[in-house]
Amino acid sequence: MVGDTGLRARLVQVGVDLVRSDGAATLTLREIARRAGVSHGAPRRYFPTHLALLSEIARTGFADLTAQITQTLADCPDDPRARLAALARRYVDFGCRDRGMFELMFRHDLLESNHLGLRDSSLPLFEMAVDLISRARPGTGTPPTVLAGALWTNLHGIVELRNWGSLRLATGTDDVEPLLHAALEAHLGPMRPSP
Repeated sequence: MVGDTGLRARLVQVGVDLVRSDGAATLTLREIARRAGVSHGAPRRYFPTHLALLSEIARTGFADLTAQITQTLADCPDDPRARLAALARRYVDFGCRDRGMFELMFRHDLLESNHLGLRDSSLPLFEMAVDLISRARPGTGTPPTVLAGALWTNLHGIVELRNWGSLRLATGTDDVEPLLHAALEAHLGPMRPSP
């Protein structure tokens, strides 16, 4: 028999697997319980509401994305612009590759309810971007938080348009690289040629 913490973790993992294989719309308490092999009421012992369970699953997504970006930045040169470009690519790649989780992570009702501090799980990513922008564009007069928010909005839009198929309709391709380059130049200014 699985212990209390084991079953709680199993319910979350089943939810993670389910959102990744079948999308966010399939994440019902009943389906998670069925796939975990427990009664449909079992999840309520650990998660008082459906939003609480979804929030814990989304926190797993934020932890995964943060770990991926941290690893990506560890492999980058110590150039804030290059590191910001790597962060942007990893973010867009994650959103395009892990669509169900990405959709769940940014659901307004989950972030608004802030179950289990979900909103706080997203902040380290934003703070990384703010730090890199403040180092890449010091003294621009525009607060780094504003520039990071504008860039994040741009990146998130690229993911959503690509995932909906609208990007292909508008540009004739699903290639996000030219858009990433344009977004970074729009928010950081043009790349200066190497001396």
